[in-house]
Amino acid sequence: MDCRYLYIVSFLLLSLISCENDLKEVERVSQSITEDPVDVSHGVKVIYSDSAIVKAQLTTPKMLHHKTENPFYEFPEGGLLILYDSTRTETQRVRSDYAIQHVNTGITELRKNVVATRADGMTLKSEELIWDENERRFYSNLPVTITVNDQVSYGTSFWAKEDFSYYEISSQTGDFRFNSDDRF
Repeated sequence: MDCRYLYIVSFLLLSLISCENDLKEVERVSQSITEDPVDVSHGVKVIYSDSAIVKAQLTTPKMLHHKTENPFYEFPEGGLLILYDSTRTETQRVRSDYAIQHVNTGITELRKNVVATRADGMTLKSEELIWDENERRFYSNLPVTITVNDQVSYGTSFWAKEDFSYYEISSQTGDFRFNSDDRF
């Protein structure tokens, strides 16, 4: 009788301990484990050229290439982009603490402590600067500060041609100085 009791107890214990996996739960767990492939590069220097003419140089301490359905490059430690004219003369520099480049849309978002400086000294500062490669323009929907010849302008948003030769500032304010000949 003790043996039968032991078998019954063992059977009950095994029945209680055994479990059945819910197929949906297994799928959920396996999907959460699967990650998109990411290439990580350190100490990156990229030269952009067109017809053997150097257009720009990008340097960044770390670059992540996310190989998703909509691939993108991420620069979690920011970087420096130097743009050149056809004679390889530097025309402007753009620096930020973080950036992300969306390959399919041609949109590059620069974020955190963004500073763009033209060769003539004009400087733009913002927490955001977006470059639309297709439209060949920069813009920001966050407050901007632009300094030209020691005159500082502030605005609530901004857009500019790719070379910053023309720009517009929304809700512009600042301390403007005019020569006596430039009066209204």
